[in-house]
Amino acid sequence: MAREPMSVDAHRREAPETVRCMVVTVSDTRTPETDKSGRLMMELLREHGYVVVDYRIVQDEYDRITRVVREAVARDDVEAVLLNGGTGIALRDTTYEAVRDLLDKEMPGFGEIFRLLSYEEIGAAAMLSRAIAGVCGETAVFSMPGSSGAVRLAMTRLILPELRHVMREIYKDRHR
Repeated sequence: MAREPMSVDAHRREAPETVRCMVVTVSDTRTPETDKSGRLMMELLREHGYVVVDYRIVQDEYDRITRVVREAVARDDVEAVLLNGGTGIALRDTTYEAVRDLLDKEMPGFGEIFRLLSYEEIGAAAMLSRAIAGVCGETAVFSMPGSSGAVRLAMTRLILPELRHVMREIYKDRHR
């Protein structure tokens, strides 16, 4: 007899109660005092029961971004890395390439849905966003634009509602 697939609600019930997160702001100019988007990410994570274990600001340079994400993935206390900034099409924007090159599995729906929701708010300029997400090892990685509006959109509409479910999917084969 074929096993009936589990519903999304059942998956969510099996999901962990919290996720340990690292927030990374990619910017050549922001400081902890001026990083409105990084603060917003941390506030929203904490308000929704997630744990912020680390916060960094890294320059928008491919090698620096890949180094900080690799370090996060190697840590036992980081389950998800959330980056903001450096996702545009300017020559200096390298976050997309850095994250893409580290992913074992991409979640194309994150970028697709983010751009759709963004289009509803800002119009055709949404196509300039190169938001991306996926899995590196057993770590979820989400990369979004650095504006606080984009961060609020990605966090409230996509990441916060599904992060526990994402981790359930990443971890589900551990005990087989």
